[in-house]
Amino acid sequence: MRITESTKRLEAYTPGEQPKSKAVIKLNTNENPYPPSPKCAKTLASFDLDRLRRYPDPVFMALREEIAKITGAKTENVFVGNGSDEILSLSAKAFVENNEIIASLNPSYSLYKTLAAIRDVEWAGSPIGGKIRIPENSSLFLWTNPNAPTGELAKPQDIALFARNFKGVVIVDEAYADFAKVNCMSLATAPKNKNIIVMRTLSKSYSLAGLRVGFCIGPKDLIEALYKIKDSYNVDAIAQSVALAALKDRAYHKKTVSKVIKTRKFFTKELVKRGWDVIPSEANFVFAKPPKGSAADIFAALKKKNIFVRYFPGELTGGRLRITIGTDEEMTRLLKALDSIACS
Repeated sequence: MRITESTKRLEAYTPGEQPKSKAVIKLNTNENPYPPSPKCAKTLASFDLDRLRRYPDPVFMALREEIAKITGAKTENVFVGNGSDEILSLSAKAFVENNEIIASLNPSYSLYKTLAAIRDVEWAGSPIGGKIRIPENSSLFLWTNPNAPTGELAKPQDIALFARNFKGVVIVDEAYADFAKVNCMSLATAPKNKNIIVMRTLSKSYSLAGLRVGFCIGPKDLIEALYKIKDSYNVDAIAQSVALAALKDRAYHKKTVSKVIKTRKFFTKELVKRGWDVIPSEANFVFAKPPKGSAADIFAALKKKNIFVRYFPGELTGGRLRITIGTDEEMTRLLKALDSIACS
C-alpha cells in the first residue's frame, strides 16, 4: 500500500484530551458547561426510528430555512456541514489551486495549518496586530473571530476592508461569535461582498459538540461550490432534527450564552486580582499568563488535581494557558487550585 509523501510528512491535528473520569473538571476544549436545550431531548425521545432506514435530506432544507431566519440570509446562501471542520476541509478543496496558499492569523486555530498540509499546499500565518502580510498567491484566508486561542475580537469593518483587497475567499470562522459583542454575519448577507463566507458551529453556544453540525453563509456561487464536492449525505437525520430543535429554542440559547459571559467576566476579574495577564476575551475561554512559574508547569499541576485546561507549546503560545469557561462552581474550584499551586 502506498502512502503519499504529503501524508507521511503530515503533523496531525491534536484535539483536546477527552478524559473518561467524571471527577475531572474539563476546561480544555471550549465545550459549553450547560446541557443542550431540553427540546433536543424531546426530539430524540420522539424520533421515528423508521426514518433511519431511509437516507436523510441531502440538502437539509428544514435546517437551512431555520438558519436563514436566524441570520437574515436566503436558503440558497446556506450550507450545512458535519461540524464546521468539514466546511473548512471542503473549502480547502473548492477554493485553493495546487500552487496556491492557505493563510490565517498566527496564532490561530491550529487545524488550519493541518488542512493545508492535507491538501498538500503551503500555509502562511500573519502575526496578530498590524497590517496582515501574506504571500501574493494566497487564495483562502481563514479568520477566526473571536480568535482562538487568544479570544481577541476584530472589527467587522476591518475584516470587510481586508476582504475587498484580497483576491481569494475569506472565511470568517465565528465559532465563538455568540459570546461576543459584535459579529460579522452582515458581511455574509450583504450582496456587495462577493468573497466573504461566515461560518458558525453548534458545538459551543448550543452545547452540541457531540452532534457535529456547523453551517456557513455566503455568496451563492461559493455555496454552490461546497454543495458540489460534499459527501452525498454529510449530515445524518438525527443530527438534522436535533440541530433544528436547538436553533428554534432561542430563549434557552440566549440564557445559556448570558451565563457563560457572566462567568467569564467574574473569572477574568479574579485572575487579574491574582496577577495573571489576561487577554480581553470575547469567547467562551480566556488566554492567560501566570504571574510566576511556567504555564507548562501549572498545566501539569492542575492535571494532577483532575483539572484539565489547554496548553499549547511554542514561542507564540507557550507562556499562557487557554482556559474554557465552565460553571461558577467549576471556575471557583479552579481558582482555589491555582491558589494552592501558588502557595506550594
